[in-house]
Amino acid sequence: MVPYKPERPSPEETTQRARAFREHLDGRRSVRMFSQDPVPRETIEEILEAAGTAPSGAHKQPWTFVAIEDPALKAQLREAAEEQERRFYDELAPDDWLEDLAPLGTDWEKTHLTDAPWVIVVFAQDYAMGEDGERAGKHYYVNESVGIACGFLLCAIRQAGLSALTHTPSPMKFLQEVLARPKNERAYLVVPVGYPAEDAQVPDLDRKALDDFVVWR
Repeated sequence: MVPYKPERPSPEETTQRARAFREHLDGRRSVRMFSQDPVPRETIEEILEAAGTAPSGAHKQPWTFVAIEDPALKAQLREAAEEQERRFYDELAPDDWLEDLAPLGTDWEKTHLTDAPWVIVVFAQDYAMGEDGERAGKHYYVNESVGIACGFLLCAIRQAGLSALTHTPSPMKFLQEVLARPKNERAYLVVPVGYPAEDAQVPDLDRKALDDFVVWR
């Protein structure tokens, strides 16, 4: 153990900081229309460093972030994703799901995978693996840990002044194959990152009011 002595703001400052952060995050929107303008690798490195500060079960940090800038690889991902998504929308998705998705303007076409300058694919490590490719240890609360890291990732992207989309192709097994990830990893989330296109549009949505999702006791 080491001493922990962070800055201690006054109660008034905590409210001010919390409000400023909430207002900043409230401007975040999921973007499906990206500019192809480049984003420096150094920016992505800082964003990923921030995501890596997330807490995790037994501090195992059971995540891998694959940051993709290569246009050819992004095109390969898009082709594979659209093949899966076309089948999902045409054959697998129940009617009520499609009705719920309709206001969001989603379909099988995934232009964001090739337009965004970066695509971050998050993998969950279900267990530790040694250099010999065999199981080398346990991981705990993997889904919870990776989910928190993804939350940190989205906040860091917003803080950097960039936009993102949380994309979960259905199914996602192809990501492990295309990106040559080891057997202890499974695809968790796809996050295109970049600037919104000049003509980008997002759905006109309302968020729940505080009293609709908080219970005070």
